[in-house]
Amino acid sequence: MKLLTNITNKPENLLLAMAFILPLVFSVWMVLLNNFVIEKAAFTGKEIGILQSLREIPGFLAFTAIYVLLFIKEQKLAILSLGITAFGVAITGYFPTEYGLYITTIIMSVGFHYYETVSQSLTMQWMKKEETAHFMGRMLAAKSAASLIAFGSIYLLMDTWAWSYQATYLLFGGTALVLTLFLAASFKTFPVTHEQHKGIVLRKSYWLFYALTFFSGARRQIFVVFAGFLMVEKFHYSVAEISVLYLINYVFNWLFAAKIGKLIGIIGERTVLRIEYIGLFILFIAYGLAENATFAAVLYVIDHLFFALAIAIKTYFQKIARPQDIAATAGVSFSINHIAAVFIPALLGLVWLTNPSWVFYVGAGFALCSLILSSLIPENPEPGIELRHQELKKLSSSAS
Repeated sequence: MKLLTNITNKPENLLLAMAFILPLVFSVWMVLLNNFVIEKAAFTGKEIGILQSLREIPGFLAFTAIYVLLFIKEQKLAILSLGITAFGVAITGYFPTEYGLYITTIIMSVGFHYYETVSQSLTMQWMKKEETAHFMGRMLAAKSAASLIAFGSIYLLMDTWAWSYQATYLLFGGTALVLTLFLAASFKTFPVTHEQHKGIVLRKSYWLFYALTFFSGARRQIFVVFAGFLMVEKFHYSVAEISVLYLINYVFNWLFAAKIGKLIGIIGERTVLRIEYIGLFILFIAYGLAENATFAAVLYVIDHLFFALAIAIKTYFQKIARPQDIAATAGVSFSINHIAAVFIPALLGLVWLTNPSWVFYVGAGFALCSLILSSLIPENPEPGIELRHQELKKLSSSAS
């Protein structure tokens, strides 16, 4: 009992626990989705594009979380949102139709995006700046461990024991819901250091963060929606084979995510993001040219490894932000992240019908835009030094 009390008295343990539960359920939804919609609902690129656009609408509306916080504390909203996500996944298998999948996806997505918004805000409020990158790496490692459990279980349940989609969705959604209720009952309410603004915050000084966030959302949609769909539609990967790819991805994140977080703290956000964007540009071009299933699988694994580097965008913002802006800006940044996500899947779903390679060349263009923007990040960002030229001007003044 004393051990449990010690665990539940630390806010970082709550963040890690929630970071574990979300992918335990969301990974199941994600890895089964392409096979489920093709096998049970006869989806084409058009329908999967519409579904993914609908999934991102709650992300676009994530800024509304700040108004929900007028009535409920951030910590409680995070736990409630986690529960809604679990419920949405649990019922997915019972609605294997076009409109049924649209509805269950929206339910799941409302919980998912509110949770991600509030979790990001709480992390930046509860953790010290010098510890945040490493801790976010630990959170990513926890997510990866949960995903490994989920993907390994899917492989056994569906490939070895022939479980149905319905039973698999229900098992993981129900388990996540029970674990969420346990967190709600076990952890006390933790204080925040700075009272947060209860309204939308848009500042000119944050424009580079907004721009990087926008292109990050656009690129991520191409990977999440179309890279996976490519593996199933063009190269005919089964659920088991897709699960193996995800297992490989998350083993790497589980082993190295915390180390990547430390690396960001050592070499800085500017260098890390430039490495990410150069790598993504090359990967998207390679996707467009891929004609071999094994080569495409290698690209898929490498692509996923770059996700950990995106921590640098969040730590860049934490370093330049006013402490009272964090909650409001977390919601706004999620909305910005999803502006492109709302229309890109549906629009590129139509492009896909003409030539799938063009979709990935668009992704290469997004990566190139991000690379140009990353050159504006200062070596040591802080309030008032949000851009590289401000840092150079300060150094020049100091030298003279």
